[in-house]
Amino acid sequence: MYLGKLVETGPAEEAYARPLHPYTRGLLDTVNVPDPSATAGSGSPLAGEAPSAAKPPSGCRFRTRCPLAQDVCAEVEPPVAAPRGAGHQVACHLPLPVPEEVAAQPV
Repeated sequence: MYLGKLVETGPAEEAYARPLHPYTRGLLDTVNVPDPSATAGSGSPLAGEAPSAAKPPSGCRFRTRCPLAQDVCAEVEPPVAAPRGAGHQVACHLPLPVPEEVAAQPV
């Protein structure tokens, strides 16, 4: 959830392994790993400041902090959809590609 709206739902293992929403990816990137030899995310905090929950932005509530935001993100609230199959849903106009999709894209 981000500012009171669902951004991603699904089985925990699926969402952790292949996040579809930039907010979920940002949260996972900041997780500390107790094993110093293990690698986790970049450790970078999410960019920008969270807007007021009392007066959220138009369209996608995460758009003011999203590195992928486009004009449509400000104009239309994204519906929750299942772009990668049943069970894993995301509310994003520009969901993140999963590794298999990146590898399958022509160069």
